[in-house]
Amino acid sequence: MMGINFMEKVLVTGGGGFLGGAIVKKLIKRGCYVRTFSRNHYQKLEDSGVEQVRGNLCCKEEVEKACQDIEVVFHVAARTGVWGTYKDYYRINYTGTCNIIQACRSNNVARLIYTSSPSVVFNGSNMEGADESIPYPDKYHAPYPATKAIAEQAVIEAARYGLKSISLRPHLIWGPGDTNLVPRIIQRGASLVRVGNGKNLVDTIYIDNAADAHILAADRLKKNPGLSGRVYFISQDEPVFLWDMIDDILHEAGLKPIKKSISKNMAWAIGALLETGYKLFNIKQEPRMTRFVANELATAHWFNISAAKKDLAFWPKISTQEGLARLGEWLKKYPVQ
Repeated sequence: MMGINFMEKVLVTGGGGFLGGAIVKKLIKRGCYVRTFSRNHYQKLEDSGVEQVRGNLCCKEEVEKACQDIEVVFHVAARTGVWGTYKDYYRINYTGTCNIIQACRSNNVARLIYTSSPSVVFNGSNMEGADESIPYPDKYHAPYPATKAIAEQAVIEAARYGLKSISLRPHLIWGPGDTNLVPRIIQRGASLVRVGNGKNLVDTIYIDNAADAHILAADRLKKNPGLSGRVYFISQDEPVFLWDMIDDILHEAGLKPIKKSISKNMAWAIGALLETGYKLFNIKQEPRMTRFVANELATAHWFNISAAKKDLAFWPKISTQEGLARLGEWLKKYPVQ
């Protein structure tokens, strides 16, 4: 099978993170030479024999150095979350991605796989079975999707000028080792309130499936360069009721389900009020609610992944139920504090 070959040199940005780390593990199993680029040093990567380059995505010279003698780049690193200044998100998500693109060009990197997000096309309303033809919205209510969108567009544009690239849009990644979604749900479990009627279907993706999709994208891009410049939604391919999924995660952590609820309009109004107050008083901490989060929690957003199946041969190997069982076992060993 053509694809990432034995001892092919691969760079993973954000290799110490949740998704980046999962990709690194699978690459090591393949026998690849793996290098990571992160701000910090990670003992787990050192123990795995990974070459670590420390640096900042905003520094062209450091990114250039990280991409030397590399054949495939998985650009996973990003500033995530829903709160912060547009400038900070822009620097990491857009400028950092532009630096990766330039470094790939100057180092003759064969392929770039970029981790995007479905939020780049989220307009605040229900999205049911949407495919890759859906346009970018005219307005964003948070700097994360806004800056990920222009970064994705930069990757697409780079493909028109010769850089072989694919962008992936994984939605709500979760599983053992999660450092974001699962801990947030568990830590806030006792005070969480359902937003909306609780019947909004959403896509999620189990961590191993998300990592598989990235490697498949690199494989298929080598086999078929004509895929360059394309964007793909990836998911479990089985939408779930968002609030049922949250209750399932709480259950695996031994916690009670959510009982209280408020309307989407009420949550949106609270979010708008909190955003105004936090900005007015320059509060750095993330508000408990924002307009973007209110929309995300109360609307349907699931996607048609037919294109990923056809072009990338992507089929989620781990079902949601199996993933939840694995998560439960992991939480027994490593309970979230």
